[in-house]
Amino acid sequence: MNIRIYNANILTMAEGCAVRQGEVWVRDDRIVHVGEADSFHGPEAGSRNAHHSPSGRPVLHTLRDSAPFHWDREIDARGNLVMPGFKDAHTHSAMTFLRSYADDLPLWDWLHKQVFPMEAKLTPEDIYHLSKLAIMEYLTSGITANFDMYLTPDTIAQASVDTGFRTVIVGALNDFTQSVAELEKWYDTYNHYHPLISFQLGFHAQYTTGDTLLRELSALSHQKKAPVWCHNSETAAETAQCVEHTGMTPTAYLDSLGLYDFGGGGYHCIYMSEKDLEIFRDRGLYAVTNPASNLKLASGIAPLTDIMDMDIPVAIGTDGPASNNCLDMFREMFLVIGLAKLREKDAAAMDANDVLAMATVNGAHAMGLADCDTLEPGKLADLILIDLHRPNMQPINNMTKNIVYSGSKENVLLTMVNGRILYEKGEFYIGTDPEEIYRKANAITSRLKS
Repeated sequence: MNIRIYNANILTMAEGCAVRQGEVWVRDDRIVHVGEADSFHGPEAGSRNAHHSPSGRPVLHTLRDSAPFHWDREIDARGNLVMPGFKDAHTHSAMTFLRSYADDLPLWDWLHKQVFPMEAKLTPEDIYHLSKLAIMEYLTSGITANFDMYLTPDTIAQASVDTGFRTVIVGALNDFTQSVAELEKWYDTYNHYHPLISFQLGFHAQYTTGDTLLRELSALSHQKKAPVWCHNSETAAETAQCVEHTGMTPTAYLDSLGLYDFGGGGYHCIYMSEKDLEIFRDRGLYAVTNPASNLKLASGIAPLTDIMDMDIPVAIGTDGPASNNCLDMFREMFLVIGLAKLREKDAAAMDANDVLAMATVNGAHAMGLADCDTLEPGKLADLILIDLHRPNMQPINNMTKNIVYSGSKENVLLTMVNGRILYEKGEFYIGTDPEEIYRKANAITSRLKS
């Protein structure tokens, strides 16, 4: 489709958090123009002119072939804000079936006594339907891509393709499920599968993955020259256990196996030593923080100011709906900045605009989505429209900081992925009736609990 969004405030994130006025034009899956209507500088600048049809609607003409294309849809933004979609850089989407089921337990009991036994009953088809439920929630929060670690990449990929959502799948290798051979097959398959899908190497965590598997994965990483991801230093007990068994922290141990030679990063990154941070900096690793999950499981508060002082890029993830339980990037952004200030006992410890970059540009880069990071001609059209005409966004003293400090899901008017509007004003356009998705999720949950 050819979509014109006009009369908009625009936050491209290509110029920091500067906001300008103008229009965003989308042709098929790509952005072709950002700015005023009479200053078109798209990827084919010089070969197009902006004209108007007899109806007064702008028409773009490709002078090479004289083939005009009309707008399929024109959206008056009414001064609302167009910006890149949020990138949820750590998820376990299909864990929607455990939302509010395994609550109020410490991490070890939560994982081993509740989560793992229930997950053992899941079928690939279950994961397909449960992932679609999570995708609906991502869309309501302005999330246009997720970095999903779970059990069946085939059905995860199918759920995303069927709904039109963008997903980067990451391996969940551990001693109980998946294998290095499967990761290699999935890496080769899902990096050439569909424009909405890609795959990165990963394993669950050091404490669930034996040395032999980690060495095999390191060899695969070197063969593919590919980054590796995992849960890292999420709890004090996990970190102490690794030191006891290996004489090193999780970060240092994994680095000693060559797992970080081609980049990647860690989820949570709460109990990080100075040497750990040096490894992250020197290896170009990303730290993905998950504040709501860490609070609910009482895991701790990540030392984000220390991480950022070392020039280590930070991205934000919601984690799964069992440990969060809400897939809401607005809540995560507020917790990121609020907890950083509290930890340092310094209200100036972190700037809200830096947090907005974590939730958009940094997340995209961590996930290998360089084409989805900013709003610029030639980039993929993954964008959202934020409603500024709500009480929580008024008065507008600082538009971008309003998003971090007072924004909420109620402000998401529209979520577009790959040039398709998948969510608008409370309605979903994902190819399936939402009530059918809810019915499937509840039926699966009832079956597993019985």
